[in-house]
This record gives sequence, C-alpha cells and structure tokens, in this order.
Amino acid sequence: MNKIHPLATVSPEAKLGDNIEIGPYAFIDANVEIGDGCRILPHAVIFQYVKMGKNCSVFPGAVIGAIPQDLKFEGEVTFVEIGDNVTVRECATINRGTKASGKGVTRIGDNTLLMSYTHVAHDCNVGKHCILVSYTGIAGETDVDDWAILGGGTVVHQFSKIGCHAMIGGGSKINKDIPPYALCGRDPVCFAGINIVGLRRRGFSSDTIRTIKDIYDTIYFQGYNISDGIAKVEAGFPQSEERDNIINFIRASKRGIVQSLRAGERPNVD
Repeated sequence: MNKIHPLATVSPEAKLGDNIEIGPYAFIDANVEIGDGCRILPHAVIFQYVKMGKNCSVFPGAVIGAIPQDLKFEGEVTFVEIGDNVTVRECATINRGTKASGKGVTRIGDNTLLMSYTHVAHDCNVGKHCILVSYTGIAGETDVDDWAILGGGTVVHQFSKIGCHAMIGGGSKINKDIPPYALCGRDPVCFAGINIVGLRRRGFSSDTIRTIKDIYDTIYFQGYNISDGIAKVEAGFPQSEERDNIINFIRASKRGIVQSLRAGERPNVD
C-alpha cells in the first residue's frame, strides 16, 4: 500500500509501484514511473519522462526531469532513467536528455548517491555505485563510470569521461578525462597516483593493485608520450581486465587524459 500525503500533487497518469511514500507538497508529473519502495520526501519535484527504479529516495528540494539547460533543446520528448537504490539528496538536480546529442536520455546507475546541491546535466551517464559529493556539477554528455567518487565542489567540463574506481579530490576542475583507478586532484587537476584505498575496500588484491600502479608508472613516469606508453603496457603486461580497462579508456579518449604531477613529484602509493 502506498502512503501519499494529501498535500502532495501526483498526476493520475503517473505509474506508481507498491509501498511508495510521497510527502507533503511533493510534485509528481504525468509520464513518470516510480518503482516499489521509493520515498519521495516533502517538496521534491519529479517532472515528466522520468523512470525510477526500486527503493530510491528523493530528498526535499530535489528536482528530477527538468528540461535541459541547453539552447539546442526544442521541446522534444527526452528522458531521465534512474536505477535501483539511488539516493538524491537535498536540492540536487537531474536534467533530461536532448535530441541534439543523439542520446536523448540522462542515466543514473544503481546504488549511486547524489549528495546535496549536485547537478547532473543533460545526456550524462553516471554509473553504478558512484558518489557525487555536495556541490559537484557535471556538464552535458559527461560519462562517469562505476564506483567513481567526485569530491565536493568538483566541476566537470562537458563531454568529459571519468573512469571506473577513480577518485577526484574536492574542488577539482576537470577539463581532461580521468582514467580508471586514478587518484586525481590539485589545481590544475593532475594524476596523483592510484585510488589504492578505494581499491582495497572493494576487494582488489595486492597483486592487482601493484599491477595497476606499474601500468601507470609506465604511462606517466618512464619518459614516454601517452601513445608510446600504452603500447609499452600492451606489450609488457599480461592481459587482464584492469590492463584492458586502462588501455581501452585512454585510446577512446577524445579530450585526452589528465597530465601527471610535475617533474620530481612522482607519487608514493605503496
């Protein structure tokens, strides 16, 4: 049985699952689907063309499904798709996709946390188990892969890509792609090592972590340009999921990946 407060506004055309809680002054538009067990707290707003999975929580002041903040948007039908167990905290915003991008959908993966005042722009793809800390903003068509964490106040240039298991320090300005497993920060943002704490917490073995470190040492700290560095990695390291993730990410990068620390500041990640 759903628990809908009498002061909430819920369109009769919205599709609601079971055991949903909707608080006072929440607004749910037509063409919205909300899965079982979701909590839509007071003053949250869900506009049209949003599909939300199970057991999600949307906190007061959050706005999901507003039209894109993009002058190329012409009123077309586009979407927001949210997975299961997603938490959208106070005053966070998630905009719909655009036709111009060729995607038409903004996606948030399962088990992701969007903290207060975060912004996910049109046509972004945020993976599973990600954390966007308060005041982070990702511009249109940004891809954030699974398990990435963006520190508070991070701002991300449009079309950027952030690899899986990457960790970005708070207040960073991202204008290049962040490769998988990387620890990045400073101003200007740069590669500062690998996300060793995060990888350990997620069960990566010591040998795997060492291999990732050695791969990035080859790419960043042995005097090669990026192309030659990944060629050396491909020739010198046995095939593995981690090696292939790094190689494929860098080769697919259109903006280029972040630079390393300044000369003489090789990171210690032991």
